[in-house]
Amino acid sequence: MIRHQQALRNAARRYATAAAGSGPQARAAVPNYGLFNQRLDKARSTILENKPLTLAQKILYAHLHDVDSMTSAPVPGESYLKLSPDRVAMQDASAQMAILQFMLSGMKQTAVPTSIHCDHLVEAYEGADLDVARSWQTSREIYEFLQAASQKYGIAFWRPGSGIIHQLVLENYAAPGTLMLGTDSHTPNAGGLGMLAIGVGGADAVDAMAAIPWELKAPRVLGVHLRGSLHPWGSPKDVILALAGKLSVRGGTGYIVEYFGDGVQSLSCTGMATICNMGAEVGATTSVFPYTPSMARYLSATKRAAIADAANAQQAGYLSADAQVAANPAKYYDEVVEIDLDTLEPGYNGPFTPDLHTPRSKMAETVKAEGWNDKVSAALIGSCTNSSYQDLSRAASLARQASARGLKVAEGTEFLVSPGSEQIRATMERDGIQEAFEGIGAKVLANACGPCIGQWNRDENPVVKNRETNSIVSSFNRNFRARNDGNPNTMNFLTSPEMVLGAALSGRLSFNPLADQLVDAQGQSFKLEPPTGDELPASGYAQGRDEYLPLLEHQPDTQIPISAKSARLQTLEAFAAWDGKEFANTRVLVTVQGKCTTDHISAAGKWLKYKGHLENLARNTLIGAANAALDGRVNEVRNAVAGLQPAQGTIPDVAMAYKRAGVPWLVVADYNYGEGSAREHAAMQPRFLGCNMVVARSFARIHETNLKKQGVLPLVFARPDEDYFIFAKDPHELVVRTQGVVGLSAQSPAVRLIVDRVQDGQTVETYEIDCTHTMSADQIAWFKAGSALNLIAAQQQA
Repeated sequence: MIRHQQALRNAARRYATAAAGSGPQARAAVPNYGLFNQRLDKARSTILENKPLTLAQKILYAHLHDVDSMTSAPVPGESYLKLSPDRVAMQDASAQMAILQFMLSGMKQTAVPTSIHCDHLVEAYEGADLDVARSWQTSREIYEFLQAASQKYGIAFWRPGSGIIHQLVLENYAAPGTLMLGTDSHTPNAGGLGMLAIGVGGADAVDAMAAIPWELKAPRVLGVHLRGSLHPWGSPKDVILALAGKLSVRGGTGYIVEYFGDGVQSLSCTGMATICNMGAEVGATTSVFPYTPSMARYLSATKRAAIADAANAQQAGYLSADAQVAANPAKYYDEVVEIDLDTLEPGYNGPFTPDLHTPRSKMAETVKAEGWNDKVSAALIGSCTNSSYQDLSRAASLARQASARGLKVAEGTEFLVSPGSEQIRATMERDGIQEAFEGIGAKVLANACGPCIGQWNRDENPVVKNRETNSIVSSFNRNFRARNDGNPNTMNFLTSPEMVLGAALSGRLSFNPLADQLVDAQGQSFKLEPPTGDELPASGYAQGRDEYLPLLEHQPDTQIPISAKSARLQTLEAFAAWDGKEFANTRVLVTVQGKCTTDHISAAGKWLKYKGHLENLARNTLIGAANAALDGRVNEVRNAVAGLQPAQGTIPDVAMAYKRAGVPWLVVADYNYGEGSAREHAAMQPRFLGCNMVVARSFARIHETNLKKQGVLPLVFARPDEDYFIFAKDPHELVVRTQGVVGLSAQSPAVRLIVDRVQDGQTVETYEIDCTHTMSADQIAWFKAGSALNLIAAQQQA
């Protein structure tokens, strides 16, 4: 990558924060609420004109980098905020690319407290310790790279087996009213502890780590009013499952989801974290809850009583929406959704999308009507979404009922448990929860992501080997096609841990534990009693094994190993700067049909091992995308350039042929392009292969930002329901040029595409297609420089 050490050093000097020099942390320090209130008061008295604020707005405005430079209040959906995050957290798959970029900074350490969590590279197979040991064999090079970088730059390093990033952040680093960036889309999990935690790509994380203000389009705020309390079979998971059904996977785009109302007080801290975690599935920027007594209890139980004491003093002020907002929510929230917890019933979301909601009482008839496979081949609980002590203790109460009747999981149903952290696993073992699960036939997996992200070795199972249609039930957060086991015919239904236990014991998707009966070992029918469990362990949390405590060393002289022969790590080359001209002779690589998530653009699973090697990873670019021009066939396109090979082939093969021939290309995409994870690879790979534009009916927030960071121009059709279809017919015949890239402006968002349809060397038809962009002035500068990181060097050379 471009040599910009001096540039980043200078940026760090300009924007140095009090967090610098603090070194790696085992737990978060007490937030500086005095500073937050001082910043907020200044913003209130100047640009905000003392108007009432929601909680989300308070936290955002308390983290404005330089309110003195602002002359007016931000306009949601239009203005960009420059923010100073308090913390960065990265998981091992995304940390590789972030560290490769940060390594060039010349900085002695990160400017804000930062942590790396090794959770993505552990494959679920034999269970727990065996899987962790195997991950050291298969990924030692990556772990040693990340550990060395952590030591060099003062980053807390959590080894494989220590736990999942979001659970560890909740247990150790989340603090009410603070702002964190995380290189994973489910970073908002920490909103359950009143933190504004936002999923970003690695380049955004590098900004924060280098003390460069982080830019975010001012979000709107969607208020979710919770009334009442959950019934005995109800779970916090049901709240977000129902909300996803109401909003859809793009209904929260551009919003922070803020929960309020008397129902909030009935929820545990970890239950609120579950709700915030899965807010990513509606496209929300993040989700947050106001500070509650359950948060104070959780902080004290996780050895952060000092934070609880400080937060208690802020509960009625900084850590809650203003009283006027609570009194008249419709006036101050941009949108309000009502959810009555008293009447909310358990539900299932899926298959293949996290917003297809079916209430539990309707599931049996829906299974029949849709022709879904009623037999449950696997039931899975845990993951970052539902692996709290409360979740597991409630599920264990159902397992104990089954054991008392001599009942185990249904024949042909695999039952897997993924603890969220070593602390949870050790406490689960001490309190008999693990024994209860194993007593009915469960396999306890490593404290890692495992099947939730596709790290599940299920290859020998006939349903995977033969690509059979089958149903699994999980308490996970995401269920895109082929995500979990690589089988595109595996239907994953998302639900609560309690409902997963019902499916495991019955072996049926249609089983309703609220109404249906099971048959015990003596042939007697019985009905499960409602689950019971504890919000927090009565004997406190067990620490677990010492080897899973974080490594907290700052050794600036540490050498970071990268072999020139490595297939998994590769130093980066700079992307070329924009040449100052309109785009011309650009070919359409593919017109993507329907849902195209970051999983489709940059697959995980077996490809995770290449996350630090852009050239190798680029071989999976868009392999999950369906081609609208070829009847929805996946990973197949025609070559638009005569004489180039292959004439028709996989998307990455044709893209590579264009790259070698110097042919620029673009992607045309459907609605909500790039939904899902925060992986910046989904932007870097197309850029590496020669993509200059992505033109979509709409974008998911994180992916659109990642494209901008890497110098790819994201455009949205002005007439999405008309112009998209021009590209669905024989796009290999289309040659595209632009009007408006020269003179690109934040004040004038219009760009026109001139599209020629060429047959036998002759233009037979020309279309003029209007598009818009959402680039700020800073983002246009990234584009012109070739990438955000390139800009830093260019500014210093001027």
